[in-house]
Amino acid sequence: MTPLTWLYVPGDRPPVVAKALAAGADVVVIDLEDAVAPERKAYARDATAELLAEPQPLPVHVRVNALDGPLAAADLKALAALPGLAGLRLPKVTSPQQITRIAAQTVPAAGALALYALLETALGVERAYEIAAAHPSLRGIALGETDLRADLGVREDPGLDWCRSRVIVAARAASLPPPPQSVHPDIRDLEGLAASCAHGRTLGFLGRAAIHPRQLPVIERAYLPTAWEIEQAETIMKAAAVERGAQALPDGRFIDAAVVATAQRTLSLAHRI
Repeated sequence: MTPLTWLYVPGDRPPVVAKALAAGADVVVIDLEDAVAPERKAYARDATAELLAEPQPLPVHVRVNALDGPLAAADLKALAALPGLAGLRLPKVTSPQQITRIAAQTVPAAGALALYALLETALGVERAYEIAAAHPSLRGIALGETDLRADLGVREDPGLDWCRSRVIVAARAASLPPPPQSVHPDIRDLEGLAASCAHGRTLGFLGRAAIHPRQLPVIERAYLPTAWEIEQAETIMKAAAVERGAQALPDGRFIDAAVVATAQRTLSLAHRI
């Protein structure tokens, strides 16, 4: 099933992590980085290792600490081979060499541990394709918009649209899935979240990270196809089953292989409903 929701939760709060696992997200991301105070980093790592020592009912990823600091090495050593870990989210990636280095450290220990790069600086965005294509273990890229906004000095949300499109194109060029949107920081602003998701969908994002369970149904509704979209996709697939190649539907719409591929993606998402 294509994931649409990634729920971030602080690694130093095990009861909150337990609630997150039952909140309905497609993926739970245990955060050891920004969400954890420096004096609680070791505890967060130990608590996360204890949890992930056993397989989990859904994919659990861990966002490790800064790759250029000493804490990341300790995180990888403690977590990379655990059976409950499905993926590592790597913060503030700025070069493909960081990905290959982490892959060399984790793949032998865990077989095929999935890596995900977070691009949170101007340099990371500028090297988006090189990072996306760095290693087969890299399964996705995404923006970290809070840090990126600060790095660029962007005040208004539309100022990040070029970076968003850059990362979406880089992911596609590297044959990676469409990136999920970055978090919406106001957990009470569900109307604003829905509007932001609608805009992200038009850009080419697929799904979104969340920081509170109440955001999950809003994100899922925004990214699931509408009844009209499902109906149109079914019409296209029926026509394609009868006649191959380019053709025109009775209402005048032209369809070809690209249109059929889009319809297939729509119906794949529709299976979640």
